[in-house]
Amino acid sequence: MLTPKDDLQKCLDAARPGEVIELGEGEYRCKVMVTVPGLTIKGAGAGKTRIVWDDYAKKLDEEGREYITFRTWTVAVCADGVTITDLTIENDAGKPEEKGQEVALTVYADGFRMERCTLTSTQDTLFLGPLPKDLIQRYDGFLPDILRRDMTCRQSFRDCLIEGTVDFIFGCGETLFESCEIRSLVDVRGHGYLAAPAHALEQKSGFLFRDCRLTAAEGVEPGSIFLARPWRDYGLCEFVNCETVGEHISPLGFDKWNDTQRDKTARFYETPAVAGRVPWVRER
Repeated sequence: MLTPKDDLQKCLDAARPGEVIELGEGEYRCKVMVTVPGLTIKGAGAGKTRIVWDDYAKKLDEEGREYITFRTWTVAVCADGVTITDLTIENDAGKPEEKGQEVALTVYADGFRMERCTLTSTQDTLFLGPLPKDLIQRYDGFLPDILRRDMTCRQSFRDCLIEGTVDFIFGCGETLFESCEIRSLVDVRGHGYLAAPAHALEQKSGFLFRDCRLTAAEGVEPGSIFLARPWRDYGLCEFVNCETVGEHISPLGFDKWNDTQRDKTARFYETPAVAGRVPWVRER
């Protein structure tokens, strides 16, 4: 069993495919990437084992370039078939209104599973690869190839707490959230969005929130949070049998993304239907 004194990245790199890595209690203050397939990474409990780092989008690297969103992760999973359970992954940079996006977990892999974990940050807590195709091209030579692959990424989250402020679950993954708590935190800008899907039109699966609890921290204003807004034209997102706890969700439910026309193309669903939602959200 590892402890916070161990070099977690070195241990992950040395692991064999399919190995189980157990993390003992404590705070692992590090930034790590998982590149060995089939690993199971198991903590002592979400309240006991924490992996924490503090990169943010406007931070400058050694060459004077901004990190941008996609280099800010605390943990990046870039190998297929990885399972993570019973721990917390956190980006504690804070003040996203000044620092920009702050990713806790990036999953750029297929067959990923997470259970009984907490993911916590502010803006853009959880990125679910792949990138939209235009960004794969834009960041050629800037992001490493392992974070630019054009691939199918299927992921599942069960019994997890995921919390943040703006667009804090985003990307193009084909992702199931089952029996999770999705918690909105206070943002000084006064509004928030749970999900920002960016799926391509040819993708038939997107973000599916099933039997989830939608909660808010103390101080979040009533009606100030939207369930989702489309980061790209054909973003696909569905909420099924989700319970809203409190009054933080806007009666409109969904937003079209600023001055775009994505209300005409986004594929958003809510079941059962809720009266007063925007007319372009459907039930199925």
